[in-house]
This record gives sequence, C-alpha cells and structure tokens, in this order.
Amino acid sequence: MAHTETPTVLTVPNLVSTSRVALAVGFLAMDAVPVRLALIAVASLTDFLDGWIARRTKVASRFGALIDPVADRFFVLCVVIAYVLGDQLTVWQAVAIFFRDIMSLIGWFVARNVSWLRPIRFRARPVGKVVTGLQLLTFIAVLLAPATVDGLVIAVGVLGLVATVDYTLMLWRERVR
Repeated sequence: MAHTETPTVLTVPNLVSTSRVALAVGFLAMDAVPVRLALIAVASLTDFLDGWIARRTKVASRFGALIDPVADRFFVLCVVIAYVLGDQLTVWQAVAIFFRDIMSLIGWFVARNVSWLRPIRFRARPVGKVVTGLQLLTFIAVLLAPATVDGLVIAVGVLGLVATVDYTLMLWRERVR
C-alpha cells in the first residue's frame, strides 16, 4: 500500500502522536493511581492509533516518522522518572527498562554520523514492539501488582538486549546493500 508523503505537520496522525507529550507531562503532574492508569491506557491507544490512521488515510510525513518514536520515548522517560522519584522503581530498574531506548538513540546517531554507513530508514521491528508492550505492562504492574515488577523489568531488559542486537544486525545488513 503506497503512502503519500505529505509535507504538512498538522495531520491527524501527527497530532495523535504529539498528544503523548501532553500525556507524559500529565503523568508527571498527577499521582493518583486511576489517573495514571488512564494516562498509560490513552498513551497506549494513541501509539496504536497514529500508525493505524496514517495507514488508513495513506498520510505519511517526515515529521510523523520523527515525532512518533520521540513521543513514545518521551512518555516512557517521564513515566520512569515519576516512578523513580516516587520510589516505585530503582535506578537500576529504570536503566533496564530504558536500555533499548538508549541503545536505539545511540544507533540512530551512529547511523547518521558514520560516513561509511549508507543512510537507512529506521523502522519499527517486531521485537521492539514487544519491548514497548512489556514496558507499558510494567508501568501498569507498578501501580496494580508491584510484586510482579522485578520479573517484568528483567523481561524488558532481556528483550531490550535482543531488540538492540536485532536493530544492530539490521543496520549492519543494510550497510552493505
């Protein structure tokens, strides 16, 4: 299915993606469990909806390709910061949860700045989507089932490492084409 590359920033998918920035700020500002659960649910829904709407309406933009992962990472960062500040996660748990995101950022900079690597288009990978889903499940568990958090953090960390290897191999394969 072909997508139309649109130069405009104000598309519905971009607005849906951008809404996660406001949701993240709201998460930092509110500490009531029902509100935080609702913010996680809405952020999860917008993460699905932005891509779905873009595919359905065949609207794509460079801004959308940039804002979607940035909004995702910003939401995750804000939630992790809120949980660390609230003593609901340790710093080491936060590092494990955010490992894949940190490594993806490093990989993006390497891919953009190493001259012998040809430019490639970064795109979501299945294992990365699983990591994102587990991150969101962990965020819910912090609020509803704290006893499960350690196991979920380990799963996020291990799958984050797998996702990092997957992205690195993709980058390496694409470099030679």
